[in-house]
Amino acid sequence: MSLSIEFLLLFLSVLFLISLFATKAGARFGVPVLVLFLGIGMLFGTDGLGFEFQNYTVAQAIGTIALCIILFSGGLGTKYEDIKPVAGQGIILSTVGVLLMALFTGIFIYCVAGYCFPSIHLSFLESLLLASVMSSTDSASVFSILRGKGVRLKNKLRPLLELESGSNDPMAYMLTVILIQLISASGDGNTEYGKAVFDFFLQFVIGGFAGFLFGKIAVKTINKISLDNDSLYPILIFTCGIFIFSATHFLKGNGYLAVYIGGLIIGNARIVHKRSSIRFFDGLAWISQMIMFLTLGLLINPKELWPVALIGIIIGSFMILGSRPLSVFISLLPFRRMEFREKLFISWVGLRGAVPIIFAILPLAAGLENAHLIFNIVFFITLLSLLVQGTTLTRFASWLRLAHTGEDKSLLQDFDVEFSEDIKSTMTEIVLNKHILANGNRLMDIPLPNHTLAVMVKRDALYFIPKGNTELHPGDKLLIITNDENALIETYKNLEIKNYRLRRNQ
Repeated sequence: MSLSIEFLLLFLSVLFLISLFATKAGARFGVPVLVLFLGIGMLFGTDGLGFEFQNYTVAQAIGTIALCIILFSGGLGTKYEDIKPVAGQGIILSTVGVLLMALFTGIFIYCVAGYCFPSIHLSFLESLLLASVMSSTDSASVFSILRGKGVRLKNKLRPLLELESGSNDPMAYMLTVILIQLISASGDGNTEYGKAVFDFFLQFVIGGFAGFLFGKIAVKTINKISLDNDSLYPILIFTCGIFIFSATHFLKGNGYLAVYIGGLIIGNARIVHKRSSIRFFDGLAWISQMIMFLTLGLLINPKELWPVALIGIIIGSFMILGSRPLSVFISLLPFRRMEFREKLFISWVGLRGAVPIIFAILPLAAGLENAHLIFNIVFFITLLSLLVQGTTLTRFASWLRLAHTGEDKSLLQDFDVEFSEDIKSTMTEIVLNKHILANGNRLMDIPLPNHTLAVMVKRDALYFIPKGNTELHPGDKLLIITNDENALIETYKNLEIKNYRLRRNQ
């Protein structure tokens, strides 16, 4: 099925529009919207409308670029103060947890394939490879569901899960690459294992150091270069991210680890146009995920999933109910202050996403004997994980009493205002009514506390800056900025104001 460039552009534009509407609908039913794009890719594929796309090299390139952008964006949006209290737990889960997950799952796969599925011939190393490919989690799907349902997690669980899922891909990638090398090797076994272990630690050390160093250099470069067009700064930061990834690769380091650490360094530094750049990368990361899922959907033929459905269900069930909880509870043993229900929820938030499918392309590119089998099993388990865990995530959080449900009052609706992070303040918006204006309809008649300013009014579609004698009407929306949040909240209580929103800039 040949496509003209015009038809391709039309298809992509319609797809993007559908995605914007499907995001809310998917979250409403608890299904990650990116699953829809896997389905769309499969629908347009060979077994569907006949669009043939079996170029694994191109798919791997698209997946690598997309994953690089997603990890870099995740680092940019992560604040030190958020992850500092949970840094130990997050690092342990993203390293030891991934290693244990791969080991437990690999042993289980080897036993099940050997005793229950004689037609599936997987060696122990191939079983570990299959498990390692699936050992990382997907944060994008988790938080798209939580945000769509209006669920906010308690007890620092959100930054912990963000840190774990944002930093565990490098470990899974390293395990995958090393196991491919061992399976492909034909030399002395002890020598190959020793070299694999050495390369494993070397790539982590180089990747971590390169990410830190290049991140620091990027901060100085971004602040020193004076661009005439402000809209080019997000492009400059994007270029820095791609450079960090590719340069680290040529230094024989782990590029995925480096690009995440580099994003973390840049996102927590003082750089020009920081907020607009982070917003740019939020959108870019979302589009990258969508394109990645669509591409991966085109690769699979649905008919090939049926022969692996039974073993996929067995392995996927063990991962959800066995190896993931085991790896989480063992990894978090040193942290005795964490409650059992918190560890249980972290165990359930082990969604597989696009990353395992991308990593499953690596054995195909390496020409391993059972590469197609591994790819199909990984794809099936990813769908199973997203559908089973994704649809029950919010209920599980509520059942464990770990969720704040309802409307997020930290989001201002009518005033899109941003301040530098150096300004420690709180912004709030309220809707005026007759009770608030009972003492007078001028701004000066509203008893606001000290260190508090009313900076803007929205009346219907009109915005204006008020003065002390400005007449206010019921239904006006008022934007207020304060550095004494407690006094402001107390004033609101005295005035019986309930319909207000707070956003802390700190």
